[in-house]
Amino acid sequence: MNVQMLTDGARDGSHRRMIQRTFIILAAVLLSAFARPSSAMVGGGSAPAPAITKSIVTIVGSRGTSCTGALIARDIILTAAHCVAPGTTYKMVDYTSQPPRLLDIRRVAAHPQFQMQSLLAHRATADVALLQLASSLPAQPATLGGALMPITVGMRLTVIGMGVAVAGDGRSGGVARAAGLAVTGRPGTLQIRLVDPVTNNTRAGLGACTGDSGAPAFLDSNGGSVIAGVVSWSTGPNNASGCGGLTGVTPLALYRDWILKTARSWGAGM
Repeated sequence: MNVQMLTDGARDGSHRRMIQRTFIILAAVLLSAFARPSSAMVGGGSAPAPAITKSIVTIVGSRGTSCTGALIARDIILTAAHCVAPGTTYKMVDYTSQPPRLLDIRRVAAHPQFQMQSLLAHRATADVALLQLASSLPAQPATLGGALMPITVGMRLTVIGMGVAVAGDGRSGGVARAAGLAVTGRPGTLQIRLVDPVTNNTRAGLGACTGDSGAPAFLDSNGGSVIAGVVSWSTGPNNASGCGGLTGVTPLALYRDWILKTARSWGAGM
């Protein structure tokens, strides 16, 4: 299986004197992306509900990376652990202002059990991280799912990301897009695989793509939507490299306590 992580940007290091320049370039690119009309993840789809859209954010790093995150408190962002790295500065892109602005991140924490080597070897790992904003936002946070959330084959989850709408076209990113996907394979507490129920991984369909790493996967529960996991990787059709095949999600069941404990230690009222 050719799995790819969905961070947008180069992985090579950059000198400290280049950090501000990198953020300026990223801001310009993301502003251009914001101006492009689009309402779907890669492959097409529908726009997410406005209430949920406000909790979905873009995170950019000083090494040229771009990921999706979800506000779970007014100053706490949930994303994937592979989206954050030591020695890197991160900011959140605020699209509510015109032009979009970059908001400071106060601190970052990746789950202590996360192993990049495992992810690169296509093995499940604790691909979960938190970022704390320097200042709180007025947006309504998304809700975390409960510790006991059985996921079964055929169940529908909605992934909402800020990644590209067309594979390979970075300018099509920067807009919240939704994909209603079905659980396939053998879901468990370590990994969930999602697929477009229309194409079933046999040809290109809906799915996470570049820039959607860390995107929340929502499950409808008791009349509302709760976050059941975060996006870690994708494949192309028939498990080839690319997008539009499978979307790999790290479920939060095993990591919910760490998320809450860390957020509360930072002063979040959760």
